[in-house]
Amino acid sequence: MSEVVTITMDGPGKNSLGSSMFEHLQSSLRAAAGRPVLITGAGDAFSAGLNLREVAGLTTREALESFLRSLDATCAALFDYPGPTVAWVNGHAIAGGCVVALCCDVRVATDHARCRVGLNEVPLGLAFPPKIMAILKHRVPRRHIRDVVLGGSLVSTSRAVEWGLLDEVSDRARERAEERAAALATHSATAYAAAKAELQWGVTASADAASDLRFYRDLMPMWLSEEVRAHLRKAMGR
Repeated sequence: MSEVVTITMDGPGKNSLGSSMFEHLQSSLRAAAGRPVLITGAGDAFSAGLNLREVAGLTTREALESFLRSLDATCAALFDYPGPTVAWVNGHAIAGGCVVALCCDVRVATDHARCRVGLNEVPLGLAFPPKIMAILKHRVPRRHIRDVVLGGSLVSTSRAVEWGLLDEVSDRARERAEERAAALATHSATAYAAAKAELQWGVTASADAASDLRFYRDLMPMWLSEEVRAHLRKAMGR
């Protein structure tokens, strides 16, 4: 049985996703080197999404493109990781935090009435980077993806299970996530990696040069719009 590696997202703003978190996740996945991984958040949240203060400070196309490419690459690295990945969703998993959970093979959430899960990028006026959109199309069941992406709702963990954002909710979520990771750790690492690669073949690669060009030329500018900046100021309480 392979050792399960725990990666904890620990940062300001309920473990917000910014440049330092991207580097932490990517370097931790490289160090895990194919071993089973359990991903969770510090404290009472999984991740509340992007670091809005950092995003608000990205005022040029060049800086924003670098940030979004790093976000896209981080999610692709987790989604394409060859070993088993289990998310212990120990609290809110919102926007980018929900995407990180969806990149994992298994998602187990804490049974907490106040916990919210979902993708609220559209209400904030944001377009999804190409690799992330490809992952969402693959992971979220077709019958629910319009509600999840276009509706932009933040829902309870029970509704998140119905919509395919989570696999399981438990009042002993940590133990269940560890059990799921340990069970997957008993499999042949080579066979698991091969089967996972076949199941997910071409997903992140489908974000080809054409879709990449379209996003960064035509869609990324909305991140710099005054509408989005107003949403960010409101979200940060300014």
